[in-house]
Amino acid sequence: MARIVKSCIQSLLKMVNSVMGMVGIAVVLYAMWLIWVWQKQMGESPFGDDTDGSAPWFIYTFLGLGVTLCVITCSGHIAAETVNSCCLYLYMLFVILLLMLEAVVTADVFLNRDWEEDLPEDPSGSFTQFKDFIRSNFLFCKWIGLSIVSVQGLSFLLAMVLKVLGPDRYYDSDDDYTPDRVPLLRNSVHPQTYMVGDPIYASKTDAWTIRINEKANR
Repeated sequence: MARIVKSCIQSLLKMVNSVMGMVGIAVVLYAMWLIWVWQKQMGESPFGDDTDGSAPWFIYTFLGLGVTLCVITCSGHIAAETVNSCCLYLYMLFVILLLMLEAVVTADVFLNRDWEEDLPEDPSGSFTQFKDFIRSNFLFCKWIGLSIVSVQGLSFLLAMVLKVLGPDRYYDSDDDYTPDRVPLLRNSVHPQTYMVGDPIYASKTDAWTIRINEKANR
């Protein structure tokens, strides 16, 4: 029963983790599209220095966020498949750090009215377009953000439950079971041990004595 429950939790963790991976892939694709637009506007490589000497930090930030989500997704799939303690601890650490970063950014946006002044100027204009899109579709973006945070929290809880259950204690092969691990085999009858050696023959004197006794009895 415990093995079935653990298998279900592993499948749920992989499914929830895949949602976070799809979000990471979408963010990477969006960042690549912004890079293509920036390259088209500047007429040169987007990773080179532009004329103003300022880099499009918003594009780089989005690209780094997408890659980070993809890496966390890969570590989550490995942790869910192997049920290894180190992998699960590392995955939970990544998720909790990501949640803390999101909480800090959200608190700064809502509590600090001048939070935009703390950010450098984005020469690509992508940050301004992204900000206007969120303001015009605030309800839609709010539910998407809450869904992503819920998925991350659920993945953290599933990883914690999977860590508590731990790996399988027994092997699948019957030959690997020992009487200490299998109580039903403790009272089993063990086969007798035999020693292999040279055959033992009776001496000739004993054979003649047996024959004489048989004749006397007759």
